[in-house]
Amino acid sequence: MKIKRTSGYSEALAKMYIPSDVSTYSLSINLDTQVKWVNGKPTDEVTGYQCWFIAEGTEPFKVKFPNKVSLPSMFTKIKFQNLEACEVGNNVYFKANGLEVMK
Repeated sequence: MKIKRTSGYSEALAKMYIPSDVSTYSLSINLDTQVKWVNGKPTDEVTGYQCWFIAEGTEPFKVKFPNKVSLPSMFTKIKFQNLEACEVGNNVYFKANGLEVMK
């Protein structure tokens, strides 16, 4: 069976990989800065920030944020704001607008 893939980021694809009914936890204590590359060399232009998370039943995954977010301590239960995913080849990339700590 062949799966029809659409290009670009979508919330539906993110829910397929990270269901909204499972708990997600922070793994990072620092943000990794992502910069723009031109002609194979990094520039000073920041394109986003990444950090690691894990959800029940998944492997650890990175999420990109457009702006700096305040990271909670490691293994804190969180919820993403507008989590989206994109498939490129055999890889899945995630991005979100922010996160909030769950109690």
